[in-house]
Amino acid sequence: MPMSRMKLLLWCLVFSLPFGAVAAWAQAERLDRIVAIVDDDVVLESELQDRLQTVMERLRQVGNRQQLPPAEVLHQQILDQLILESLQIQTGRRYGLEVSEQQLDEAVATIMHNNRLTADELEQQLRASGETMEQFRGQIYKELSVNQVQQAIVNSRLQINDRDIDSFLASADGRFATSPEYRLGHILLAIPSGAEADEVSEIEATANSLYTQLVEGADFEQLAITYSNDPNALQGGELGWRRLEQLPELFADPVSRLRAGEVAEPLRSGAGFHILKAHETRSRRDNSVIEQTRARHILIQTSELIDDEAAEQQLRELRQRILDGEDFSELAREHSDDIGSMLQGGDLGWANPGQMVPAFEQVMAQTEPGEISEPFQSPFGWHILQVQERRQKDMSDLMLRNEAAQLLRERRFDEELQTWLAELREEAYIEIKP
Repeated sequence: MPMSRMKLLLWCLVFSLPFGAVAAWAQAERLDRIVAIVDDDVVLESELQDRLQTVMERLRQVGNRQQLPPAEVLHQQILDQLILESLQIQTGRRYGLEVSEQQLDEAVATIMHNNRLTADELEQQLRASGETMEQFRGQIYKELSVNQVQQAIVNSRLQINDRDIDSFLASADGRFATSPEYRLGHILLAIPSGAEADEVSEIEATANSLYTQLVEGADFEQLAITYSNDPNALQGGELGWRRLEQLPELFADPVSRLRAGEVAEPLRSGAGFHILKAHETRSRRDNSVIEQTRARHILIQTSELIDDEAAEQQLRELRQRILDGEDFSELAREHSDDIGSMLQGGDLGWANPGQMVPAFEQVMAQTEPGEISEPFQSPFGWHILQVQERRQKDMSDLMLRNEAAQLLRERRFDEELQTWLAELREEAYIEIKP
């Protein structure tokens, strides 16, 4: 709404009120005046003061009060924050992005769970900091709304192409970010400075003996506590989760060949003999081999002319015709209501697990290759299907590229967010009230 029109409406409202109401309105305006007009919204003095109080209280609780900027700077920072919040929430509403009451309830419940608080205890803490539950929920609503808008709009602006992914995967950062992780145990049998050859041989024999015991099932942590000279010995030799690029070059190659639970043969370094065990491994490429199913189907949708019983009966007749030797593809082209597959003879192509709706997925999983299912119902209508074949598909490369694309989006998100916020503010009507 143009500013002149907004002012006119406000003055019309004032002069249409009784004198007492005008006085009350004027008093309310003084108590809670508008500090900024932001497109179709306003920022009130009360909002600014509430946010200022909340920030001051949080900083006080963590002992950072001495790090506060000057009052006028903090005032301006919070006002800018409220303006950007308003712009983003208004944008979300224009796109139909709204936070539901259920989402808000779940967010508050998560906060209580993470802080081990009951509803009463949360209210007590809020009261102690001068905040009401209504104000708290209002702030959580704003944060959820802003996050929802940012994720939807900023991610839609991020364009990651194949060249970006290839360059990232070829870089040192890419290899590090996408490499598998290992939770390692480490035993070090140190070689004293100036040790004679016989002493070194004795230490090596001990290392080989420990390796044999570990391969045969001995407890790694116990042997580490007993024999290791590493600083982590009393923690059972635990090194925690490490990527290959974080390991010394001596360790990287042997560890890369370890599966969970396996132990590497003793390694010699200037410090002594090392024994490494991969307690666990993890990678986003784990379980990357999936079973794909290729199926075709005939769909009959119900309507005012065809009820459930008629649709099921029609499919029974079509199924019998196929069993009697008629071609599935031809019948699908003639009778199927699935426009997307009918021209391909009902062929749905290769499907990954979870790609189809549950009712279809269940029947497809229970049908052997070459078999034709009995008629069944899904949210789309009534079907018969034939599983043509199944195969094991290694999705490692696809999963790796998807992971790389996601990492690139995360890296570029903040920069693109700041660009979008600057554009949003530049295009908006903002008037700061004195």
